[in-house]
Amino acid sequence: MLLSVVIPVYNEKKTLFEIIRRVLESPIDLERELVIVDDCSTDGTRDLYPQLEQKFPNARFRVVLQPVNQGKGAALRAGFKEATGDIILIQDADLEYDPNDYPKLLAPILKDKADVVYGSRFAGGEEHRVLYFWHLVGNRFLTLLSNVFTNLNLTDMETCYKVFRAPVIKNMTLRCNRFGFEPEVTAKIARGGWRVYEVGISYDGRTYGEGKKITWRDGAKAILAILRFAWRD
Repeated sequence: MLLSVVIPVYNEKKTLFEIIRRVLESPIDLERELVIVDDCSTDGTRDLYPQLEQKFPNARFRVVLQPVNQGKGAALRAGFKEATGDIILIQDADLEYDPNDYPKLLAPILKDKADVVYGSRFAGGEEHRVLYFWHLVGNRFLTLLSNVFTNLNLTDMETCYKVFRAPVIKNMTLRCNRFGFEPEVTAKIARGGWRVYEVGISYDGRTYGEGKKITWRDGAKAILAILRFAWRD
């Protein structure tokens, strides 16, 4: 069985090689391919891709270079299209999410209990860095609003860690180019009646000084996306 790890990248020159190393060293007994989608980075990240085979000679890479910056949602759609694995996992490149959590994330699918797994930063009592109170409030509110319309009982709709049986996500029509991807994919998973599990994960959040990109404007757009996809595809 092949695991495709889809990694959207935008200006992650400092973390790219490290996240690749962590993904390759994650303690799972599955063959894996890394699908890296660069969303038109401008910080020199793109200069690193020719070095991948030399630095990680035994790894399988598929690198997609977006011609213009389109956002995380568009990068993920490109990655899903390129992925060839039986299971597809989303991994951010910023080191906030730990690939050592892969065994927990994959277990419900490998045991044939789930078609989709969410990794929750707010469930399971795993360690997490203490940072922004209002980010917590915002995440909880967006998850609650999403649950109202999807009738799911998620604790972390906005999490990066989402894992899919490949046919679930490959056969799904997705439209949001930016952070609206999270509420859109959640609404369509709920509408499709797929078996959804949630597992607790660790979280090492970044500060804005360390490169965090999401802002309150993305939260406002997420609210609009939740309302939009509550009634339409």
